[in-house]
Amino acid sequence: MTAQPGGCPADSSVKITLILSRLKKAYSLLSPCRACPRNCGVDRFHDETGVCGMGFLPEVSSDNLHFGEEPPISGTRGSGTIFFAGCSLRCVFCQNYPISQMRHGNRVSLPRLADMMIRLQKRGAHNINLVTPSHFAPQIMASLLIAYRRGLKIPLVYNCSGYESPEMLGLWDGIVDVYMPDMKYAEPENAKTYSSAPEYPVINRAAVLEMARQVGVLDLDAEGIALKGLLIRHLVLPENIAGTETVLRFIAERISPETHISLMSQYFPAHKAHGMPPMDRKITRSEYDAAQSLLERFGLERGWVQNKG
Repeated sequence: MTAQPGGCPADSSVKITLILSRLKKAYSLLSPCRACPRNCGVDRFHDETGVCGMGFLPEVSSDNLHFGEEPPISGTRGSGTIFFAGCSLRCVFCQNYPISQMRHGNRVSLPRLADMMIRLQKRGAHNINLVTPSHFAPQIMASLLIAYRRGLKIPLVYNCSGYESPEMLGLWDGIVDVYMPDMKYAEPENAKTYSSAPEYPVINRAAVLEMARQVGVLDLDAEGIALKGLLIRHLVLPENIAGTETVLRFIAERISPETHISLMSQYFPAHKAHGMPPMDRKITRSEYDAAQSLLERFGLERGWVQNKG
């Protein structure tokens, strides 16, 4: 599969029309809940809590301008980042574990969530960056309907683990402008051991292919800010637990060698990883160098690498 060319984000009126046509279907995915691949089946529409630990109302940990994302996302004015509490994965090394695993956040109404988006736009954000949104996808879609009607115009970034429900992902087609998924693992056993999701590699690859179909390669404006497209993040893990070679080969061969990739060296042992060798240490310089050399081997020249001391 080759990704289609990128382009400008859809205007608000188009997105409003798409949301109106899909919102009923999106809400149906909450009862029984199948908003994520866990398909846990609880009635979240009536506030039962699922595997993600969340009921109906979104829980937000923070909403602010963020300057630490990749350059096309943060730009010069910051990314309008909304961190959602809870997560459908159980990563033992999660670096945001107080938010994702301990669920530190505050419940917000759907109009309040729309208010956050509008306020971030007024503060000059380049985009609205939804972080770990998957388990609240239907509610976010409803909030976006309010926000677009109130004048939200900046691109929408879907910043996720890459563990996505195919059914829900299809409903975002034409609404999400920039997908920023992780590709965490190549092997089911490692996905099971470190994220309690042995099916992650299969689900992740299918999800990223669908994202590429929807938005194409990353398209930047004259200032280098992302308008639309796919940006994949891959975190290098100790002893090649992430299966970097397999992941990068998949991107080059099944998506496009023009795909923008953020190859991250920032791993450190967090949450439960301290007692789980080899995850109880940072990666080495040689481990990151080996991962970085694979970008050249597969012709993946677009994206970002990080310094490794």
